[in-house]
Amino acid sequence: MASRKINSVKTEGNSMLKWHKLRNPLVVAYNFVLIQFSKYVPSLSAKEFALRLTGMKIGNGTGIGLAVQFDIFFPELIEIGDNSIVGYGTALLAHEFLQNEFRTGKIKIGKNAMIGANCTILPGVEIGDGAVVSALSLVNCDVPAGATYGGVPAKEIIHPLNPNQ
Repeated sequence: MASRKINSVKTEGNSMLKWHKLRNPLVVAYNFVLIQFSKYVPSLSAKEFALRLTGMKIGNGTGIGLAVQFDIFFPELIEIGDNSIVGYGTALLAHEFLQNEFRTGKIKIGKNAMIGANCTILPGVEIGDGAVVSALSLVNCDVPAGATYGGVPAKEIIHPLNPNQ
């Protein structure tokens, strides 16, 4: 299991209370408006256009489900490959507020990957080409290309009818 690739900044006390010192509030407000619009607009092309305006890299033929929540602080750290699917209600978080620490990390979802509904993808995670993440999973480690992961925390799932998967 590969560890997450994150950048850490030490803070004094609760880092969430200092968010405005870590990221320009006007940038966060701009990202918030575009991401909230993208959560509920039914047009996939309008959704992708709005998300690209935040600096996200969205591949061609990508399907992003209703109510997907992207990181409003660092959306430019999120990349989704061509022909991938991100299911309903999934959260992609490129930052973490902690006690005495603030973390950021890129999220990269490869080509032809499928993320099920209501997943949480943490910072610094790479999901490989053709990988599958089952619904309701917490992805806190890299998912290799072609693998199927699921659960809390997500672990590799071997299909009983195809053990050589």
